[in-house]
Amino acid sequence: MSLGTAIMRGVTGAWILNSAYGKVGMDEETAKGMQGRAQTGIPDLKKLTPEQFKKFIIGGEFAVGGALLAPFIPNRLAGAVLGGFAAGMLSMYFRNPSMTESDGVRWTHDGTTLAKDMWLGAIAASLLVDGKK
Repeated sequence: MSLGTAIMRGVTGAWILNSAYGKVGMDEETAKGMQGRAQTGIPDLKKLTPEQFKKFIIGGEFAVGGALLAPFIPNRLAGAVLGGFAAGMLSMYFRNPSMTESDGVRWTHDGTTLAKDMWLGAIAASLLVDGKK
């Protein structure tokens, strides 16, 4: 693995793991709020209880962050995992009209927190395209 790829995977993986860790003590009201926002991008999430959603989102973030940090996971696999994660995040962004300007692409103030996930998609694409271990 090149130094550049290790840095890209390490920083991104650590950021996602920290996000998961920060959600561990999340209360039910916070989980409900997050679930409501997540449903705008992935409607099937409404089938989960808030507790199930909390476990799903925390487990998913720990898995994605861990895959990025584990050097034995090939870049293409790590990129595919990160790409799926980024696609889920960006689906909330693109399907929520309050997050984008009238063109449906440029972000509004409300969309800034999810628009940054475009960088995760770009990192995933880089890992998929280069694909070297």
